Amino acid sequence: MVGDILACVAFLCLVFDVSGDHCLIISEINADNPRLDTTEFVELYHTSGQRASLDGYTLVFYNGNGNIAYKVLDLKGHSTDDRGFFLVGSVDMLPKPAILLPPNTVQNGPDAIVLYHTSAARYSEKMNVTAVGMVDAVVYMTRRTGGAEFLAEILTPGEQAFIEDQTTLEGDESIERCLLSEDRWGFQVSSPSPGQRNNCTPPAAAASIPYITELKLGGGQVEGFVELTEASAAGPLVLVVWDGKTDSVSISVDIDVESSRNGLITMNLEKKYMKGDSSGAVAIYSGRAADFPVGSPLSTLQPLDAFVFAGPGNKPSANLTETLIPGRQPYQLSNSLREGGFLLSRCGVATWARDPGIFWEAPQTPGLPNQCPWPRICPHSIFIPGGTDSPHHLPPWGNIDFLINEINTDSPGAAEDGEYIELWHPSGRRVSLQGIWILFFSTRNNKPYREISLSGHFTTSRGYFLLGSDRLVPAPSLRLPPNTIQNGPDAVALYRSPFGPPSASRRGIPTKGLLDAVVYRQRGSDKEAQELSKALTPGQLPLLEDPDVLPGDEALSRCRGLYPHDLSAFSVAPPTPLRENICPRPPPPPEGVVISEVASSYWTNHSRQRAFVELRGHPMTDLQGLVLSVFDQEQPGTVIALPLTGFIDSDGFYIVENVTGADQTFPEGSTVPARGAVVLCYDLFSVCRAGTALTNSSLRDVLVFSNNPQLLSSLSTTRGRQVMPALRSVESGPVSLSRCSCCEVRSSSSWTSSSPTPHSTNLCPSSTFESQINLCLGPLSTDWLEQSEDCNSLIHGRRVAEVADYLEQRCHCGISALYLQGANFSCVSGWLRVWGNIQALSDHQKALIIQTSHMNPSSPQGDACSPTADRYTSSASSLGLQIGLIVAVLVLLGLGVALFTYFYRRRRPLDYYTMELSEHAEGLSDL
Repeated sequence: MVGDILACVAFLCLVFDVSGDHCLIISEINADNPRLDTTEFVELYHTSGQRASLDGYTLVFYNGNGNIAYKVLDLKGHSTDDRGFFLVGSVDMLPKPAILLPPNTVQNGPDAIVLYHTSAARYSEKMNVTAVGMVDAVVYMTRRTGGAEFLAEILTPGEQAFIEDQTTLEGDESIERCLLSEDRWGFQVSSPSPGQRNNCTPPAAAASIPYITELKLGGGQVEGFVELTEASAAGPLVLVVWDGKTDSVSISVDIDVESSRNGLITMNLEKKYMKGDSSGAVAIYSGRAADFPVGSPLSTLQPLDAFVFAGPGNKPSANLTETLIPGRQPYQLSNSLREGGFLLSRCGVATWARDPGIFWEAPQTPGLPNQCPWPRICPHSIFIPGGTDSPHHLPPWGNIDFLINEINTDSPGAAEDGEYIELWHPSGRRVSLQGIWILFFSTRNNKPYREISLSGHFTTSRGYFLLGSDRLVPAPSLRLPPNTIQNGPDAVALYRSPFGPPSASRRGIPTKGLLDAVVYRQRGSDKEAQELSKALTPGQLPLLEDPDVLPGDEALSRCRGLYPHDLSAFSVAPPTPLRENICPRPPPPPEGVVISEVASSYWTNHSRQRAFVELRGHPMTDLQGLVLSVFDQEQPGTVIALPLTGFIDSDGFYIVENVTGADQTFPEGSTVPARGAVVLCYDLFSVCRAGTALTNSSLRDVLVFSNNPQLLSSLSTTRGRQVMPALRSVESGPVSLSRCSCCEVRSSSSWTSSSPTPHSTNLCPSSTFESQINLCLGPLSTDWLEQSEDCNSLIHGRRVAEVADYLEQRCHCGISALYLQGANFSCVSGWLRVWGNIQALSDHQKALIIQTSHMNPSSPQGDACSPTADRYTSSASSLGLQIGLIVAVLVLLGLGVALFTYFYRRRRPLDYYTMELSEHAEGLSDL
């Protein structure tokens, strides 16, 4: 069904984009008037700008308190006016609405107004909120009330509810739909304009920063034209025109701020510059024309404002685009060169800077406000006719979301004007940051000291987004005052929160919607960030941006994997804003470190079973680069992926356990499962955590205590074998799995069940508890049965584990291949005889083995097994053996009769002369 929905969406989007079909939209809402609500209204607009029938449309008003409909209006029989407008509102409204409402009908919020285009019979008062048949919706609230999250999730997923701020304007205000940039719509608060074009004026920029308001790109013999706002406090300014082919200066002109009119400065340029049939850019810089001589290459200085354009078939270089308008696209001019040139005005109401998408074609108005047209495109891209609810809104790149890629919180100098935070999207492409928030936390009160919405911004074409000090080079997309980011101990956290600030979702440190976090510190301050670490990066110590590691400046850069909340992924490295991180070379992998002992609290003969993992290696071995991963057969992926820190102790041990004195602890709420695996891995953290992607280069050691086929195939290197804890091997008390020294690394034959011995030598089978064994075994496996004439591989020890498995199936006392070091093997015709000594851990286990041996008696005949001995074989093989024995007996009997006759006749030769006379007597005597 989801595939059908997405196909429907894609088809409708294509219809809107290609055919340019017009649509009906909710254009303006005034829900809260001063004093008595007697001038409320809802304005609909048909993007054709002409009269249009409203048959089939229904307008539904929802109350956010309960999320049910409180008003339903069937628009059948109505139509828009000749300019495309349609009003629903109070009796006192001017102009008079087509549908009159009693005063105080439209609720103030949290509420929603939805336009549907299906049968009106589907909608009624008191109905629950639905997206079925929806063509447009507005969810709104006030700062005082909040609480529109559920409505927004159903009706406008991915967008937060709009706030009708009563303090924005003196008198009344309304919520008006306006175009932000390109094809992206939004809302803003402005003076009410019922039945008229909305007051979608661009927001006033800061007085200290100039910005471009109008452009004319020349065509033929037409001169170029640039209009910009006055900014007297900005100092000397220069207008620079860049050539899109060579990335060099075409012309630079000092800006005369004294020539302003109505706060606007107009500048005419010669017709050979800013040609509409080529590509290039116009930018405003602080400085003078002498700083940008004609022909000089593209400067890395970031402009105060810039406009990049692409003529037909003349796309500017990626270097020019990314330098001047990072994360945006050039303005694409039409294919037809116009005699009067291309006239462009700033009309989009987006608040972000340096975006050509906010310019539209409009009449030139030098020295006067821009005359922006009403755009004739539809603001919604999802229209689901019929009977299905809204589809899942998953991003096309899957579940991977934004990450913190690099932070620089402490730059050299008192001004600290080189601070920054770099975000990255793993898709590696331009992505909207709508609904994304970044919070700066202080350890003083564990609350955010700065909370920033990134909605309206985009990453660069490579997925990067930079926010930082305004003097940072390259210039950040979002500028912060110098010394904004505190040096630590503090934290930076990234959230997806489409319904408002993350701090409003809960008291204390918010975790809902948390995408990534970095907790950092200065020397000696790690204990001060405990609360932040516990909430944002549990089980991890804060990072240290060590100023002594590198000369000059340094940053904390993501170098080892893409998993969020993982501080081990970061390293101290040179700053690389908006560039690939320069990561230190990883240390050589630690040698000789293996898993020595594992215990789970679920294996127990005792109520106080401890869960731990013990590693063993050469004393003082640095464990950097190793990751301990734990798998649970009941869950996909890893349940623990713990980067190891520190060193093997002087005795050669390293313990991971949730007790005081352990070298490292498990993450909070995690432990060793009853059935699963423990893996020691060295490689990128993402590879170690993925588990199924492990290779011989990354897999250092593994213990599988599960019969789950997926775990066995992906983690075990011994053809699907594993070792399981045997409680009977220990008479009483806790049970663990211990590595003994008989076998190779990563082999299940190296392990046995025993009593736990953390920080001590493992308990292993010894000759102290030996007993005698004498068994005759049939083929133990299908492979062996098919090769019944050859069991040399077993005799040579390469498949002794099969014999151990055979014994363990009868004993359940922890026998593995290492128990059979003192045993002998012989093989005749596919039958294996095992005799000699078998070791044990204790008298208790020795008694269990002897009991098992007595249950399997044998009667050896030399080096071959007696056919009457105990056999582990099929009925078919037994029948064949019986037939073979009968044939052998008959052959031997016949051979005996023949030999007897031969020797008797040699001893008494026959007398042929008397033979005929005594024929009967001779025969009887011989018999």
